[in-house]
Amino acid sequence: MTTRTATRGVLYVHSAPSALCPHIEWAAGGVLGNAVSLDWTPQGAQAGTYRAEFSWAGDAGTAAAIASALRGWNQLRFEVTEEPTSGTEGSRFSYTPDLGVFHAVIGVHGDIMIPEDRLKAAVVKSALGDTTLNNEIDKLLGKPWDDELETFRYAGDGAPVRWLHQVV
Repeated sequence: MTTRTATRGVLYVHSAPSALCPHIEWAAGGVLGNAVSLDWTPQGAQAGTYRAEFSWAGDAGTAAAIASALRGWNQLRFEVTEEPTSGTEGSRFSYTPDLGVFHAVIGVHGDIMIPEDRLKAAVVKSALGDTTLNNEIDKLLGKPWDDELETFRYAGDGAPVRWLHQVV
Protein backbone atom coordinates (compact mmCIF):
# COMPACT_ATOMS: atom_id res chain seq x y z
CA MET A 1 0.00 0.00 0.00
CA THR A 2 1.45 3.35 -1.04
CA THR A 3 0.88 6.49 0.96
CA ARG A 4 0.01 9.62 -0.98
CA THR A 5 1.33 12.97 0.08
CA ALA A 6 -1.08 15.87 -0.35
CA THR A 7 0.28 19.17 -1.57
CA ARG A 8 -0.87 22.23 -3.44
CA GLY A 9 0.38 24.52 -6.12
CA VAL A 10 -0.50 27.05 -8.77
CA LEU A 11 -0.86 26.84 -12.53
CA TYR A 12 0.09 30.13 -14.15
CA VAL A 13 -0.93 30.33 -17.80
CA HIS A 14 1.02 33.36 -18.98
CA SER A 15 -0.22 33.44 -22.56
CA ALA A 16 -2.51 31.28 -24.63
CA PRO A 17 -4.56 31.98 -27.75
CA SER A 18 -8.31 31.86 -27.15
CA ALA A 19 -8.71 28.63 -29.14
CA LEU A 20 -6.37 26.85 -26.73
CA CYS A 21 -8.05 28.03 -23.49
CA PRO A 22 -10.73 25.30 -23.26
CA HIS A 23 -8.11 22.63 -24.05
CA ILE A 24 -5.94 23.88 -21.18
CA GLU A 25 -8.90 23.63 -18.80
CA TRP A 26 -9.68 20.12 -20.07
CA ALA A 27 -6.06 18.97 -19.70
CA ALA A 28 -5.68 20.39 -16.17
CA GLY A 29 -9.05 18.92 -15.17
CA GLY A 30 -7.98 15.53 -16.49
CA VAL A 31 -4.91 15.57 -14.26
CA LEU A 32 -6.79 16.86 -11.20
CA GLY A 33 -9.76 14.55 -11.65
CA ASN A 34 -12.40 17.27 -11.70
CA ALA A 35 -13.58 20.03 -14.02
CA VAL A 36 -11.40 23.13 -14.10
CA SER A 37 -12.73 26.54 -15.09
CA LEU A 38 -10.13 29.29 -15.36
CA ASP A 39 -10.83 33.02 -15.16
CA TRP A 40 -9.23 34.19 -18.41
CA THR A 41 -8.12 37.81 -18.79
CA PRO A 42 -6.43 39.46 -21.78
CA GLN A 43 -2.64 39.25 -21.75
CA GLY A 44 -1.40 42.79 -22.30
CA ALA A 45 2.09 41.63 -23.30
CA GLN A 46 0.84 39.78 -26.40
CA ALA A 47 -2.24 40.84 -28.32
CA GLY A 48 -4.83 38.13 -28.88
CA THR A 49 -3.71 35.96 -25.97
CA TYR A 50 -5.09 35.34 -22.50
CA ARG A 51 -3.72 34.65 -19.05
CA ALA A 52 -5.07 32.81 -16.01
CA GLU A 53 -4.03 31.47 -12.61
CA PHE A 54 -5.42 28.43 -10.88
CA SER A 55 -4.62 27.18 -7.37
CA TRP A 56 -4.83 23.41 -7.13
CA ALA A 57 -4.56 20.71 -4.48
CA GLY A 58 -3.49 17.17 -5.19
CA ASP A 59 -0.92 14.46 -4.65
CA ALA A 60 2.81 15.14 -4.80
CA GLY A 61 3.79 14.96 -8.46
CA THR A 62 0.69 16.76 -9.70
CA ALA A 63 2.74 19.69 -11.03
CA ALA A 64 4.74 17.30 -13.20
CA ALA A 65 1.54 15.71 -14.51
CA ILE A 66 0.05 19.13 -15.36
CA ALA A 67 3.26 20.23 -17.09
CA SER A 68 3.32 16.99 -19.09
CA ALA A 69 -0.29 17.47 -20.14
CA LEU A 70 0.39 21.03 -21.38
CA ARG A 71 3.90 20.85 -22.80
CA GLY A 72 4.45 21.00 -26.51
CA TRP A 73 1.48 23.20 -27.33
CA ASN A 74 2.72 25.91 -29.64
CA GLN A 75 1.91 29.50 -28.59
CA LEU A 76 1.45 28.52 -24.92
CA ARG A 77 3.55 29.87 -22.06
CA PHE A 78 3.00 28.56 -18.55
CA GLU A 79 4.47 27.74 -15.17
CA VAL A 80 3.32 25.20 -12.61
CA THR A 81 4.51 25.26 -9.01
CA GLU A 82 4.18 22.61 -6.32
CA GLU A 83 4.84 23.26 -2.65
CA PRO A 84 7.20 21.00 -0.72
CA THR A 85 5.78 18.71 1.93
CA SER A 86 7.34 16.99 4.93
CA GLY A 87 8.25 14.08 2.64
CA THR A 88 8.77 15.67 -0.79
CA GLU A 89 10.59 18.58 -2.33
CA GLY A 90 8.68 21.22 -4.25
CA SER A 91 8.81 21.77 -7.99
CA ARG A 92 8.59 24.48 -10.56
CA PHE A 93 8.01 23.81 -14.23
CA SER A 94 8.31 26.59 -16.80
CA TYR A 95 7.44 26.25 -20.47
CA THR A 96 7.87 28.42 -23.54
CA PRO A 97 7.47 27.37 -27.18
CA ASP A 98 11.07 28.31 -28.00
CA LEU A 99 12.79 26.83 -24.93
CA GLY A 100 10.57 23.88 -24.03
CA VAL A 101 10.29 22.70 -20.43
CA PHE A 102 12.46 23.76 -17.50
CA HIS A 103 12.16 21.87 -14.21
CA ALA A 104 13.58 22.92 -10.87
CA VAL A 105 13.46 21.11 -7.56
CA ILE A 106 12.46 23.62 -4.88
CA GLY A 107 13.50 23.22 -1.24
CA VAL A 108 11.42 24.10 1.79
CA HIS A 109 12.82 27.66 1.84
CA GLY A 110 12.08 28.34 -1.84
CA ASP A 111 15.60 27.77 -3.16
CA ILE A 112 16.32 25.91 -6.40
CA MET A 113 18.23 22.74 -5.53
CA ILE A 114 20.65 21.66 -8.26
CA PRO A 115 21.82 18.02 -8.21
CA GLU A 116 25.56 17.43 -7.92
CA ASP A 117 25.85 15.60 -11.24
CA ARG A 118 24.31 18.53 -13.12
CA LEU A 119 26.78 20.94 -11.51
CA LYS A 120 29.68 18.63 -12.41
CA ALA A 121 28.44 18.43 -16.01
CA ALA A 122 28.28 22.24 -16.18
CA VAL A 123 31.87 22.51 -14.95
CA VAL A 124 33.04 19.93 -17.51
CA LYS A 125 31.24 21.66 -20.39
CA SER A 126 32.79 24.98 -19.44
CA ALA A 127 36.26 23.41 -19.04
CA LEU A 128 35.97 21.93 -22.55
CA GLY A 129 35.26 25.41 -23.89
CA ASP A 130 31.75 24.54 -25.11
CA THR A 131 30.28 27.33 -22.98
CA THR A 132 31.02 29.46 -19.95
CA LEU A 133 30.32 28.32 -16.41
CA ASN A 134 28.10 31.37 -15.88
CA ASN A 135 26.03 30.41 -18.93
CA GLU A 136 25.59 26.83 -17.67
CA ILE A 137 24.65 27.96 -14.17
CA ASP A 138 22.10 30.36 -15.67
CA LYS A 139 20.51 27.40 -17.49
CA LEU A 140 20.51 25.30 -14.31
CA LEU A 141 18.68 28.12 -12.52
CA GLY A 142 16.18 28.62 -15.37
CA LYS A 143 17.34 32.12 -16.27
CA PRO A 144 16.53 31.83 -20.01
CA TRP A 145 12.95 30.84 -19.08
CA ASP A 146 12.69 33.63 -16.50
CA ASP A 147 13.97 36.14 -19.05
CA GLU A 148 11.37 35.09 -21.62
CA LEU A 149 8.47 34.83 -19.16
CA GLU A 150 9.13 37.98 -17.13
CA THR A 151 7.17 40.23 -19.49
CA PHE A 152 4.22 37.83 -19.35
CA ARG A 153 4.27 37.54 -15.55
CA TYR A 154 3.11 41.11 -15.16
CA ALA A 155 -0.66 41.17 -15.08
CA GLY A 156 -2.47 42.86 -17.92
CA ASP A 157 -5.63 44.92 -18.00
CA GLY A 158 -6.10 45.19 -14.24
CA ALA A 159 -5.58 41.51 -13.36
CA PRO A 160 -3.87 40.92 -10.01
CA VAL A 161 -0.10 40.55 -9.96
CA ARG A 162 1.19 37.53 -8.07
CA TRP A 163 4.98 37.29 -7.87
CA LEU A 164 6.48 33.83 -8.23
CA HIS A 165 9.44 34.51 -5.94
CA GLN A 166 9.16 34.59 -2.18
CA VAL A 167 11.76 36.28 -0.03
CA VAL A 168 12.61 34.25 3.06
